[in-house]
Amino acid sequence: MRYDSALRYYPLKRIEEIEKADLVVGIPCFNNERTIRHVIQMVTHGLHRHYRDLRSVLYIADGGSTDDTREVAKEFEIKPWQEKIVAIYRGPAGKGTAFRSIFEAVRHLRAKACAVVDSDLRSITSDWLRYLLEPVLQGGFEYVSPIYARHKYDGTITNNIVYNLTRALYGKRIRQPIGGEFAFDGELAHFFLEQDVWDTDVARYGIDIWMTTNAITQGRKICQARLGVKIHDAKDPSASLGPMFRQVIGTLFSLMERNVDRWKPVRGSVSVPTFGPESFPEPEPVEVNQSKLVSEFRIGLDHYGVLWKKVFCPECYEAIEGWARLEPERIIVPVEIWAKMLYELAVAFHRWKANRETLISMMVPLYFARVASFVNQTRDMDSRAAEELVEEQALVFEREKDYLVRLWEESEAPSGQERLEGVA
Repeated sequence: MRYDSALRYYPLKRIEEIEKADLVVGIPCFNNERTIRHVIQMVTHGLHRHYRDLRSVLYIADGGSTDDTREVAKEFEIKPWQEKIVAIYRGPAGKGTAFRSIFEAVRHLRAKACAVVDSDLRSITSDWLRYLLEPVLQGGFEYVSPIYARHKYDGTITNNIVYNLTRALYGKRIRQPIGGEFAFDGELAHFFLEQDVWDTDVARYGIDIWMTTNAITQGRKICQARLGVKIHDAKDPSASLGPMFRQVIGTLFSLMERNVDRWKPVRGSVSVPTFGPESFPEPEPVEVNQSKLVSEFRIGLDHYGVLWKKVFCPECYEAIEGWARLEPERIIVPVEIWAKMLYELAVAFHRWKANRETLISMMVPLYFARVASFVNQTRDMDSRAAEELVEEQALVFEREKDYLVRLWEESEAPSGQERLEGVA
């Protein structure tokens, strides 16, 4: 069912009562009763400390939690001059629909700016609100993306896929394109809201990369805010990231099709302005089950090997077969091969008009192999040294971009269409 609005009657009524606000802080949530209190506390303290003279609304967008998340959020007392709305959004389940409801609140309240923070944060401080909102309110920026001090095994989708592709495609060094905490001005919120994407994967996990990519391709004034250590409910990539992976990568590849005329001419990359403190402690460790990653990769080879052989160039497929014969602690996926594989998958996605879910699913075991390789490469590194390796890998993706453009153009020729349609 399609919905014209993600807002139900209650939040609309509350918004009408409030009438107008300067700031909206959105908190998407789902079954976060253990952490939501701390997040709301830091938000209300931050607004009091830095923006007491501005009228603020906390909008808690819940996905139908079955624990006491909403009750905890409703009971927490905020400052008397602040407003709070706790509501279940309407539409497809997912973070993107929660964002849609927040965009609507911004529009109805005619807010100048909006910040959004995740509900599972344990490291958020009251200063995060200033780091996110000040560039919009004082610096004229339209979109603020976060930078965190994260453990080397936290954010593996970003480190191994999303950062590399986004930087190489669009030429902007936005380190956390799917970070979770963002800020934007009211006009950009209106633009996001007007796009016809709310029945796609954008309404689920694809919202972060969709917002960041649109901010770039629309020529918005973008910066980054250093937020310090991010401590949240981090997940072992071998166990918990399947749906998120599929929806983020599907959205990323779909955006490549939509923005092909914008990314094809881009070569190299430039940094964007970055604000906030630079020195942070070492993040707490994230455990990775490397044996399970490699086991899932080998199962994937048995299941998808025939398709992989058709989609990938001989060099890449031979490399895949070689990794499967190695012990987990010896697997190394060279970044040059990894970049070629992702570019080949993006081109296959472009040409496949059906069964795209299968294509994305067959990427998951390869991603597991790449994460296992990253663990091997960084085993003796601290997170700072691992971060330097991530930056080196991003440069390789930039250097290999001509390979992507050539494959993309070849796929659009009649012979290329026939070959890839035969695979699909």
